[in-house]
Amino acid sequence: MPDMTPAPRRRPLWRLFIMPALLVVAAAAWSGFWFYAASEVGVRADAWRAQEAKAGRIYDCGKRSVAGFPFRFEVRCDDASVTLVSQTAGAQNAFTARLGEILVIAQVYQPKLLIAEFKAPATLADRGQPPSMKVNWSGARSSVYGLPDIPQRASIVFENPSIDRVNGPVATPLARAGRAELHGRIVEGSAKDHPVIETALQITGGSVQDVHPLLAAPFDVGVDAKLSGLKDFSPKPWPERFREIQAAGGNVEIVRSRIQQGDLIAVAAGKLSLNANGRIDGELQMTVAGIEKVIPALGLEKMLEEGVPQATLDRVAPGVKSQDLNNLFGALDRAIPGLGKVVKQNANVGVAAGINSLGKEAELEGRKARAFPLRFADGAVFLGPLKVAQVPPLF
Repeated sequence: MPDMTPAPRRRPLWRLFIMPALLVVAAAAWSGFWFYAASEVGVRADAWRAQEAKAGRIYDCGKRSVAGFPFRFEVRCDDASVTLVSQTAGAQNAFTARLGEILVIAQVYQPKLLIAEFKAPATLADRGQPPSMKVNWSGARSSVYGLPDIPQRASIVFENPSIDRVNGPVATPLARAGRAELHGRIVEGSAKDHPVIETALQITGGSVQDVHPLLAAPFDVGVDAKLSGLKDFSPKPWPERFREIQAAGGNVEIVRSRIQQGDLIAVAAGKLSLNANGRIDGELQMTVAGIEKVIPALGLEKMLEEGVPQATLDRVAPGVKSQDLNNLFGALDRAIPGLGKVVKQNANVGVAAGINSLGKEAELEGRKARAFPLRFADGAVFLGPLKVAQVPPLF
């Protein structure tokens, strides 16, 4: 009997090429999209630069390139600079910052999030003048969500930042830190309509030279604050912006702040505002542990040994005359030789005891502390009844 088994049917070979063909078409389409978008980056960047220039922020890029195919865009700017005109009192006071390279990265699937990396160093200078500051770091990165039209939040982080004063070839250290970061976001309104901004500042291992001995020793700072009273983000001189905040009844709310330097720990919270004269008013409730450690660094004993200038007394003890105080120490020495010197040498102890008598007892992070208000009245800063500083008007 003949074999009647039918021969197997052959499947059309073209079906085997459907998926590879679709992949090739998709890859070609994606490549076309990426290269078209990459070409638009330059167009959009130029349009954005022109818009910013009209607003007083002038950005320049010596050389620009686009890479990152296939899933992201990497825009590299060599020999970058930014000149701020509207943030100052006029074009003659414009401020310019220059740095070697900026790399901006955007993912195709998340185009509103921009991440930027900055190559050190950067120089800062008044327009048309040689650099006056040099800024360095081991790593710097920022992220902005919502650019270019409606920024919603932003962050910038520096690793091992340093700032030096520059005078020709001579660089003098000004400030150092192990890490510095600043975060901000709009919690109410928008960038164009009365924004309310929350900020968080963190500095680890910071120090500032040639300002005050207290700032020269390493310290850690953390501040959470909320700023209200802004009309918008349009560029304008700072005095004008401060007037705007004052007219709107705005303020800076210190939600929480913490400073630690060695054994000293201080936390504070409160609100500060500006009066019609541009001076700071307000009050911060402070709790401090280890405040007695700060007194020797104030240099009070040396100040008393050399005589107290009237300007200093006007700042720390209004109404007390320098000659009266110096005469008192002289009279003590005449009555009992050496007594005036003993009083001077123990001044730090007396001041520490006086400050410790301020406010009320408290506990901070498991340590004994004092809680008291730090008041700002028309720019004068009072620690209890003692005037400790005077802040100049902001407009």
